[in-house]
Amino acid sequence: MTAPSRPAQAMTIWLVGLAVYFVAVLHRSSLGVAGLLAAERFDISASQLSTFVVLQLLIYALMQVPVGLLVDRFGPRRVLLTGTLILTSAQLSFAFADSYLWALSARFFVGVGDAMTFVCVLRLVTTWFPIRRIPLMTQLTGVLGQLGAVAAAVPMTWALSTLGWTHAYIATAALGGVLLVATLVVVRDSAEARSVSGPMLGLAGIKDSLKASWEHPGTRLGFWMHFSTQFSATVLGLLWGYPFFVEGQGLSSATAGLLLTVMVLSIMAFGPTFAWLITRWPWHRSTLVLLVVASIATTWAVVLAWPGAAPLWMLVVLVVICGMGGPASMVGFDLGRTSNPVFRVSTATGIINQGGFLASLTTAALIGLLLDWRTPDGVSGYPAEAFTWAMSAQFVLWAIGAIQIWRYRRKGRARLLRDDPELWSQQSGRPVPN
Repeated sequence: MTAPSRPAQAMTIWLVGLAVYFVAVLHRSSLGVAGLLAAERFDISASQLSTFVVLQLLIYALMQVPVGLLVDRFGPRRVLLTGTLILTSAQLSFAFADSYLWALSARFFVGVGDAMTFVCVLRLVTTWFPIRRIPLMTQLTGVLGQLGAVAAAVPMTWALSTLGWTHAYIATAALGGVLLVATLVVVRDSAEARSVSGPMLGLAGIKDSLKASWEHPGTRLGFWMHFSTQFSATVLGLLWGYPFFVEGQGLSSATAGLLLTVMVLSIMAFGPTFAWLITRWPWHRSTLVLLVVASIATTWAVVLAWPGAAPLWMLVVLVVICGMGGPASMVGFDLGRTSNPVFRVSTATGIINQGGFLASLTTAALIGLLLDWRTPDGVSGYPAEAFTWAMSAQFVLWAIGAIQIWRYRRKGRARLLRDDPELWSQQSGRPVPN
């Protein structure tokens, strides 16, 4: 293969992988604007509605480590094809679901298929792009993939109101079928082979790989970065943002959808900026993340403490600041990449990717429970006071995450000083201690 053709091929493969991730985010987020409609269709409570997202995120989170191991063993192409097939079939099943248990089983497999996309695309990025471009391409993968959440906001709202439940979800499932073919034809694991297999690992090998990845403080730091920054925007986009803005803040459906779209655009806008910052100042990656966590928590405190409904401009500020959490969570993957050898990168990525989704499913479940607790029996919808209690659950997770980030950044820096004093000095700008 000639050198000039490699960059073009790398970009083509990345675009197809990105499109698969885009559709996975669309499927994942499609319930966000259909929450109230789903509650009516299946005749379920807030806690039961939360179960959709909790189950989906739980499966996603639990699948991350197995998926990382599968990618290291069988290569990203095979795993991506399998995930796309599962995701498309599950969304098609959800289109025809007419009972709560049927719908739950469909969302279970949406979580399985969704879990098999992002790690694969990141592995393709590390394989096909030069090291200096990996942070930017990683950020672009995350932020451009979030356009799927935009498609799940305004266009999905239109589709549900115009086409109805079944036809709207059939249309989204059809996108997966098209991308399944594109992945089969275009994606390659490397320039030399369409599919590349890693070494076969027995139980002892898997255990050693997981142990080595998890014991490195850089992996744990990446985990807690992802844990602390992602969940607020995820919970807003996947389920509780639309009800919060409509019933908790008294906005119209159109305005609520617009706010969710602004949040996704914020995620996209901050991504390249954060990529430049962490490439320029890698020593301060954890500082950047801590500042983002503090900003999100402070903005939520202002909104929830506002007498009555917060003004629209304040809610715009909220979704913009929450949007910063998306690209900030991607910084965790950069820690995992620079802290682990190449043959263990996907395993470390899977571990880190668990963080934000474990936090998201915990938050989604707590919000549903608190809404049910604070909503009087016989009352239609959820009162604003109930949302104040429910959304305050986020502060517990931010406190835990910030403490852990502070702990493991100290341990990570000490490990870097021990393993590579020259790199420690280069990044920190200090002489190596005697």
